Amino acid sequence: MNIAVLGTGIVGRTIAARLAELGHNVTIGTRDPEATLARTAPDAMGTPPFAGWAAENPGIAVAGFADAAAGAELIVNATNGNASLDVLAAAGAGNLDGKVILDIANPLDFSKGMPPTLFVKDTDSLGEQIQRTFPASRVVKSLNTLNADLMARPTLLADPGTVFVSGNDADAKNTVTGLLKDFGHDDVIDLGDISTARGTEMLLPVWLRLWGALGTPAFNFKIVR
Repeated sequence: MNIAVLGTGIVGRTIAARLAELGHNVTIGTRDPEATLARTAPDAMGTPPFAGWAAENPGIAVAGFADAAAGAELIVNATNGNASLDVLAAAGAGNLDGKVILDIANPLDFSKGMPPTLFVKDTDSLGEQIQRTFPASRVVKSLNTLNADLMARPTLLADPGTVFVSGNDADAKNTVTGLLKDFGHDDVIDLGDISTARGTEMLLPVWLRLWGALGTPAFNFKIVR
C-alpha cells in the first residue's frame, strides 16, 4: 500500500519505519523537505535530527505534505494535535478525498505547562474536527492511547493490551484494523462512529498520570471481559 505519514517527530518516524518494514511504500511528509533534511541538531524537545534518521531509512521518501498525500492510498496523521488541521489543509483537501486518514494525534494543550490538558473534550474531539473539516475523507481514530514504540511494536510488552478504533466508515476501520494486526495488536475494539474518539482522547489525562506514577511510558490499557 502507498502510505503517507504526516509528521517527522518520533511518532511519525516510528510508524513510518514500521510500515516500511512491513513492505509498504512509505513517504513521510513535512512542510519543507529541504529544511527538514538539513537539520543537524536536536530540536527543543531533544528529538535527534531528522537527517540522521533519514539516512538510516533510505527506502522512505521525504516530500512536502501535498506531494506525500497526493500519491497515498492511506494517510497517517502523526502531527502535533495543535497543528493537525493546518497540516492536513496544507496536504490539500483534494488529496484527502476518499482516502483513509488514520488519526493518531492527541489534542494536547501545553500552554499552562506540564502536565498538558486537552484543548477539545467532552462534546467534541480532534478526530471529529478532522472529519468535519475534510468530509470527503474517511477518518479513523486509533493508537492515540500508546507511546510510539508500543504503537508500532505492541509485543514489546508481555501482554500487548487493547487498542481502539473509531470512525464512520466500516471499510476504513477494517483497513486500519488490518494494519493494527500487522503491527501485532490482537485485541482491537471498534467503539463505533467518530464521536467515540472523545473517549479515547480523554484517556490521555489518565495516561499521563500513569506515566508519572510508573516512571515509564511502556504500558498499555487492557480491557478484561
